[in-house]
Amino acid sequence: MNIALITAGGVGERMHQEIPKQFLHIENKPVLIYTLEAFEHHPNIDAMIVVTLDGWKDLLWAYARQFNITKLRWIVSGGETGQQSIFNGLKKLKEENIDDNDIVMIHDGIRPMVSSDIISNNLATVLKYGNATVCIPCREVMMLSEDRLSSVECINRDKLLRTQTPQSFYFKDIWWAHEEAGRRGITTAVASCSLMETLGKRVFFSEGSEKNVKITTLDDLDIFKALLHTHQDEWLKR
Repeated sequence: MNIALITAGGVGERMHQEIPKQFLHIENKPVLIYTLEAFEHHPNIDAMIVVTLDGWKDLLWAYARQFNITKLRWIVSGGETGQQSIFNGLKKLKEENIDDNDIVMIHDGIRPMVSSDIISNNLATVLKYGNATVCIPCREVMMLSEDRLSSVECINRDKLLRTQTPQSFYFKDIWWAHEEAGRRGITTAVASCSLMETLGKRVFFSEGSEKNVKITTLDDLDIFKALLHTHQDEWLKR
């Protein structure tokens, strides 16, 4: 079974809005629902679990009914950190006795433009290598700074990748990683891939897209709105 674990527990401080960014309505639909629809419509996704804020669960169930999100099986409370929120979701899956070899695709609820191809490529990679993190090349010149005012050095961008989500693992492996993190006192891993790397595991990559934008600022929201109305010109080669 392939399960999408959607993290939607952020309060969106950088957006400066009265409601969390994942619940902002864009063209009469919450951002989070766009994300859920991407996994709902993918034929290889069997179920979804959402980790979100207390006080928003009932509303999310209502939205799921309104927008016909039938694969949503569980909604659980988030934690104080992203790492804890993911672990909360995993603990619920453990309670539901999912198989150790089920695949868990961890995805940001505020990446609503994740495509079917990204999901498919990610699944193919985890099946081949045992885990998969969506990445894109780093095209900008990268400068290292210690004070955000002046440079220390220029970093070779050819060796850099920008990670996105989904980040996928067999359940037994990501469960081990979170339990091991607890034993070692690791509490602030910013992503599942970085947690695996910290624990000495090799991380494998699948192809992402610049369109797979993470909505964290108002600028990102403008980009998302534009992408909703963007259609690929037929004459452009892929």
